[in-house]
Amino acid sequence: MPEDENPQQPQQSRQSQAGEPWEYSLHIPNDPRAVTVSRRTLRLILTLQGLIGLVDTAELLAAELVSNAVRHTTGPAALRVRWADGVLRIGAWDADPEPPRFPEESADFGEDEDGRGLGLVRACSELWGWQPLTRFGNRGKFVWCELATA
Repeated sequence: MPEDENPQQPQQSRQSQAGEPWEYSLHIPNDPRAVTVSRRTLRLILTLQGLIGLVDTAELLAAELVSNAVRHTTGPAALRVRWADGVLRIGAWDADPEPPRFPEESADFGEDEDGRGLGLVRACSELWGWQPLTRFGNRGKFVWCELATA
């Protein structure tokens, strides 16, 4: 038996793994199927990290952010998920530097499908926002939201 294996030492639980900071990034093409890939990848990450209670809401928020990145831009995009200090930050990067159009607090969407996604992000997250990004000569923006554990 290797020295670092100790059968009497308990395995670290999934819940305690969720306490350690971590981050994942998924680079995606400008393809509507990327939304499904992002949702399923996020579900797998959160399940393996022991954050089952956040899966449904996080999946909805990630789908909205990635959908906007794919639908309203022409270049590549990325999903970024970070866990630190009991807060899950979900964000989508895209190559368009223009700020997202967040709906007004009192917006009534009626039958209109445009604008609902960021309204859901605002309603279902504890905190959300966006920031312009410039890296290596590339421009774009990062739209993010946060969920905290109860």
